[in-house]
Amino acid sequence: MVIPTYNERESLPVLLPGLLALPDSVHVLIVDDNSPDGTGDWADEQALTESRVTVLHRSEKEGLGPAYVAGFNVALERGFGTIVEMDADGSHRVDQLPLLLAAIESGAALAIGSRWVPGGSIVNWPWYRQAISRMGTAYARILLRSSLHDITSGFRAFTRSTLESVDISTLSAAGYAFQIELAWRVERQGLRIAEVPITFIEREFGSSKMSTRIVLEALAKVTFWGFTGASRSSR
Repeated sequence: MVIPTYNERESLPVLLPGLLALPDSVHVLIVDDNSPDGTGDWADEQALTESRVTVLHRSEKEGLGPAYVAGFNVALERGFGTIVEMDADGSHRVDQLPLLLAAIESGAALAIGSRWVPGGSIVNWPWYRQAISRMGTAYARILLRSSLHDITSGFRAFTRSTLESVDISTLSAAGYAFQIELAWRVERQGLRIAEVPITFIEREFGSSKMSTRIVLEALAKVTFWGFTGASRSSR
């Protein structure tokens, strides 16, 4: 499990025990971007008493994409065969992680927890946030000619070979466009992708990291990729 954090001191203590209580032997890598609220310090305390918890400290807040790439590299170096993305804020349900892992076990190269397939849902989002998410997804699907229903989802499981094949060192997006870029890379390679219905729950603690800058980056990059096919991928 690769979990990027920035000011998640309230949410992480709720999430971590649930992950460690799963029947499967889940290892958790917390990638903290120098959170001023003490998230990294709290994570260090857990790592002292739990061998399945590791903390990667980064010197500054560089964005979701670089944090995930750093975490993926650690997971690959340590030889893990299945690597999972999950938000720290509680919006992804721990009890639905086995659904993603089952899809990987069944042969998927990438399993995406999807809000927009039959059976998927969102809890505690106002209508306008759902509309913005749906419009953003539709825009990306059209421009990138993608068949994925939830290309922006941040709850995913990858096989080791999938991450190795897309050359994560060349991923360029810093914000939530990273999720689009990575899924599109996998899709372009013709690898098998499974979309598993999940329930997405709005965070209970802390504040969203979404900003105008992140939205503009996603819009600009998707438009650029769509018209040029320029997100580097294995060719």
